[in-house]
Amino acid sequence: MNITLDKNDEQLTGLLTVHLTEADYTPTVDKQIKEYSKRAQVKGFRPGMVPVGMVRKMYGKGILAEEINKMLGKAVDSYIKENNIKLLGEPLPVASEVNFDTDKDFDFQFELGLLPDFNLPAEGELTVERHQVTIDEDTLAQTNEQIARQYGETTNPDESEAGDYLFGKLKKADEEGEGRTILLPIAKITGDSAQFVGKKGGDAVTFDLQAAFGNDAATVSSVTGLSKDEAAAATGDYVFNVEKVNRTTAPEMNQELFDKVFGPEAVASQEEFDAKVRETIQSNYDRESDGALNNTIVEQLVAKTDIKVPTEFFKKWLVRANEGKLTAEKVEEHYNDYEKELKWSMIRNKVVEDAGLKVSNDEIVDRTLDKIMGQFNMPNMPDEMRESMRNYANEFLKQENGKNYVSEYEAILAEKVLENLRGKVVVTDKPVTAEEFRTLHS
Repeated sequence: MNITLDKNDEQLTGLLTVHLTEADYTPTVDKQIKEYSKRAQVKGFRPGMVPVGMVRKMYGKGILAEEINKMLGKAVDSYIKENNIKLLGEPLPVASEVNFDTDKDFDFQFELGLLPDFNLPAEGELTVERHQVTIDEDTLAQTNEQIARQYGETTNPDESEAGDYLFGKLKKADEEGEGRTILLPIAKITGDSAQFVGKKGGDAVTFDLQAAFGNDAATVSSVTGLSKDEAAAATGDYVFNVEKVNRTTAPEMNQELFDKVFGPEAVASQEEFDAKVRETIQSNYDRESDGALNNTIVEQLVAKTDIKVPTEFFKKWLVRANEGKLTAEKVEEHYNDYEKELKWSMIRNKVVEDAGLKVSNDEIVDRTLDKIMGQFNMPNMPDEMRESMRNYANEFLKQENGKNYVSEYEAILAEKVLENLRGKVVVTDKPVTAEEFRTLHS
């Protein structure tokens, strides 16, 4: 057997040729034919007494093809590992004419996509912004309104008033069908809100959607459920068909409400409640800001790291690897996204290798336990009880053939990669309001 690899000038693809001679495969094929003759059932012969020559004549070509296929797989895998070849995807067999009846020697070729070496930007070379959200009074008011709606008493009066919500279906005035179901808060209407007051189930209101919400695409999006781009394009008259009126009476500010919102005895006064609401909002935005920062780091690294990709091979491999799911046209349409994903995968793997990042089994189990405790709202469970839950966590991680284990492993490793990268980029805080943050990251 002889294996050669011819790389292209850019070293991004290669043609792997495996040359097999009769001496390479004959011993294995002969052995398999003898084994098959012991099991073959042919009319006129007792089991195990079928002549080898007859088995060779009847099944020899199929056995030859099967054994050569096995030999090729092992040979290609071994060559790639022994020569430390970094592949994109898997080798793609090159179509060839093979005649197992007459040929004795065979040449098989495989197209390879080769991953190039590359360098990450130097430490401190990249600068990224982190949006530090300042909680304003409007955001607090919106949160308190949500709390009131969630914990207050809701009724369905006959007619709407200024602070009510109208439940129904919204559609463009000239559009067929029922439209989309929404909950329209009258208090959010900055235009002519009077046209929504005094309405009953069965009434219809025709209005200019943009004018009603002050041409604010973000508000239109949050009320209608349209995307930001769709909301900005939603111009002209719309019809809202009212099905019912929702009115919520705000709950009393007492210990019962405090306990419902934050748990037993977490807060004991309105001042502590307000402070806890602000703290919770801030914590949520800080977490979202960290997530946005991580996304920015990924985008910057992918954009600023010089990685050459074997484009045509990658496209071909995507189609082959997702046969029946991805067409060449779809790959072409979304190729930039696929390439970005590939580059980020290469960067991530390089960080793991260079920094020697690892994830231990204890880390995976502990993370799973933390999630379980969080579901039971018991973050500070006693050590004895926590240990008793380890078997439960281990069983969960084994489910779906270990899929849960792999998922936790990947999540922890991804966090370690981003933590490593955050230590190498310059992060600058930029103060923004909650509304600005929502606009930037919606």
